[in-house]
Amino acid sequence: MLQFRHSSFIRASFIRVSNFGFGEVTRIVPHHLFLLPCVVMDVPANIPVTIRPFRPEDQHACQTLYREGLIGDTKLADNDTGFDMDDIESAYMKKPGSCFFVAIDPAGSVVGTIGVQHHEESTGEIRRLRVRRDSQRRGIGAKLLEAALKFCQDHLYLKVTLDTFMTQEPAIKLFEKFRFRQSRTRVVAGKERRYFYLDLYAGEARKPKS
Repeated sequence: MLQFRHSSFIRASFIRVSNFGFGEVTRIVPHHLFLLPCVVMDVPANIPVTIRPFRPEDQHACQTLYREGLIGDTKLADNDTGFDMDDIESAYMKKPGSCFFVAIDPAGSVVGTIGVQHHEESTGEIRRLRVRRDSQRRGIGAKLLEAALKFCQDHLYLKVTLDTFMTQEPAIKLFEKFRFRQSRTRVVAGKERRYFYLDLYAGEARKPKS
């Protein structure tokens, strides 16, 4: 937010602008333009959540989020069977090198999910990143992604992959913030799908870009 401080003169005013911590700039403007409205944008505060591994009692809430918690204005793909979400315990928690995480809000509700599956050697695939609609843009997706990447690092994976549809712009921005790179694009069920990867062996899993 820009902050204004002023001192009046005969027909002109000095306006000193505090420019987001990068020093101050002084401008002279006509006095009749001096009183300007200050617009303050309300930015939703991050929600304090706990990220933990999936438990059997989370199954129903996770299935609901799978259908309703896509990040961005989009719908499930027609060819997405969701078999892995029917039994998360078997699809993730009982598979070596795989895991499923949930985000729990202060009320104890599941407000986010993310999974890691191990199909190829030294590679982890991130799946099912979901955040409840009323909790999106509150930092939960980033925390879930951090947990998934840490799991991949702890298991010495060299590469992490994921994919998403073009319509999920907020999710794409999140992946790019974490330094994922796009590898290819192809049409799936009539929709354009983007594929991303992150090379852990190259030390690319650093803190996300600010």
